[in-house]
Amino acid sequence: MTKPPATEGDLFVFYGLLKRGAAGQPADLPLAEAGAFGAPCWFRGRMVDLGGFPGVVAGDELCHGIRWRLSDAGIVPAMDEFEDVTDDPATSLYLRVQVALCDEAGAETGETAWIYWYNQDVSACPAVPGGNWPLDAGRIRK
Repeated sequence: MTKPPATEGDLFVFYGLLKRGAAGQPADLPLAEAGAFGAPCWFRGRMVDLGGFPGVVAGDELCHGIRWRLSDAGIVPAMDEFEDVTDDPATSLYLRVQVALCDEAGAETGETAWIYWYNQDVSACPAVPGGNWPLDAGRIRK
């Protein structure tokens, strides 16, 4: 299986370490040069604390993120590497998938965005209050 393609103009939703200003954000990913940060957004899932960084898994809670529009698809392999996305879904820490975006009341807006979806067991992980990872809560993963 190969990773799904992302192309210029695609939306991403960042909810953790990739949010602008997040503690633990990887310094070697030039996100501001390869795309444009946009407005807050919401999506359905369940956000959990993985010990210094969040993960989102299937759920119906309203989670908070930030839109980011891709302008240089050359950054996507480095983003996938940071999120430990591999060609084998069985071994990937995260999967890059598309989700429907919602308004703050939870109604779908018609937009979709790429998101890094956590791909491991979260049964022992606490929920992130309000589905909104605090900017100052992160730590560098790599």
